[in-house]
Amino acid sequence: MTTTEIRTLGPDDAHQLAPLIAENAQALKRGAPRRPDEYYAERILGDITAQVLGAFQDTKLIGFAVFFDLPELITGLRIGQLDDIYVHPDHRNQGIGRKMIETLVVEGQSRGWLHLRWIVPGKNAPAVALYEKIAEPDHRKSYVIPIDRIAGD
Repeated sequence: MTTTEIRTLGPDDAHQLAPLIAENAQALKRGAPRRPDEYYAERILGDITAQVLGAFQDTKLIGFAVFFDLPELITGLRIGQLDDIYVHPDHRNQGIGRKMIETLVVEGQSRGWLHLRWIVPGKNAPAVALYEKIAEPDHRKSYVIPIDRIAGD
């Protein structure tokens, strides 16, 4: 039986992370496939605000989860914010996404998080189905204010 190891990714994992980021973008946005961008993966792994968990089978990275540790101003505690989670299609329906979330829950317990929040696109049926199995609905709604970026001269 194949075992899955969940661990925090470091700079040496950028080469394996880049194709998975591109696949995730392709799955969410459709259109032409993105080219893996190792420089971008290195930037994410070196970001001071984000952390990335990886799911490995043997030495191969098969999934990732990007999360943040944030202040919760009402209680004075902290929360975890799961931003993205992706498992390669060949490894889905094996409990890998759930195992990454369980790892984040344990991490949250050690950090004293009030809760782990995950905002998923409503049209992402697999993500919504998983979360409806393991979480309770929140009373908040999520809205987005687009920020137009004007290129400088």
